[in-house]
Amino acid sequence: EKSEVPGVMAKADIKPKSMHRAKIWSDDVENLYRFQQAGYRDEVEYKQVKQVDVVECWPETGFIKKLQRRDNTFYYYNKQRECEDKDVHKVKVYVY
Repeated sequence: EKSEVPGVMAKADIKPKSMHRAKIWSDDVENLYRFQQAGYRDEVEYKQVKQVDVVECWPETGFIKKLQRRDNTFYYYNKQRECEDKDVHKVKVYVY
């Protein structure tokens, strides 16, 4: 039996090997913070769940501009950094 959409099963099963907490702020930590606020681990999980190829980002900063939550409401983010120093340690960094 062939799957209707080739490659979906292979992609849907990507699981992180390990996780650690962010120690210092960076562009990557900022975007992870945004994914996690919207209820996802990271970009990998977001793309799997929402079946999208591209996440909308601010061209000026590269930060994520908008995410759709699992209940289909949208989160909109600023161009500037939103993850404050006191929140950096809450961000989970997944390793694949």
